[in-house]
Amino acid sequence: MSVGTSASPTPRVAVVIPAYNEQETVGNVVRAALTLTPEVVVASDGSADATAQVARTAGAKVVELLENAGKGPALAAALQATDAEYVVMLDADLQGLTREHLDVLLRPVLDGSLDMTIGVFAGGSFASDFGNKMTPQLSGQRACRRDWLLGVPRLATERWPEPAITSHLKATDARWAYVELPQLAQVLKETKRGFWSGLGARSKMYGHLLTFWVRKRRGE
Repeated sequence: MSVGTSASPTPRVAVVIPAYNEQETVGNVVRAALTLTPEVVVASDGSADATAQVARTAGAKVVELLENAGKGPALAAALQATDAEYVVMLDADLQGLTREHLDVLLRPVLDGSLDMTIGVFAGGSFASDFGNKMTPQLSGQRACRRDWLLGVPRLATERWPEPAITSHLKATDARWAYVELPQLAQVLKETKRGFWSGLGARSKMYGHLLTFWVRKRRGE
């Protein structure tokens, strides 16, 4: 053994996945995440389908919220279910996820060059790419330190937490960047729920997101 040298401990990484009625896709997302780390936590956000069972069978630790409270509360619940130093956040409706995508997200955070990465689709599908590139700040594919994410104000109360995370990035002068995730796509709400129902859900989501700053100033 060389004097004065020691191996650096391997940092613990967990993958956290908020999920609401995603039984068709969550299993594949979990299995891909397990190629990175054995710590994969799915928070089933009051799902009415077999999301929790499918995720558990695929190998994830599952936290079940009794009611559909939103992505923020589900994300917070998943974070509380692990004490890993670093986390990779993923949506449960991804298609084509690979270990390479996870490495692209995580590597700049582990090596200390960034505090957060935000994944942007590239070449997965036209509809997914277009929506993701029009509003990349709303991407659910991210990596960062767990303690930083837990420090985001309103994280556990916002139905859609991405604006709160963006606000905290600015407030903490965090170093962040978009990273491309090639050949990765997301199932559209209109596909999962039917066109009109999906369009209505999308409209509600954007309405909630667009009013974040107004609600924040009002202290709501």
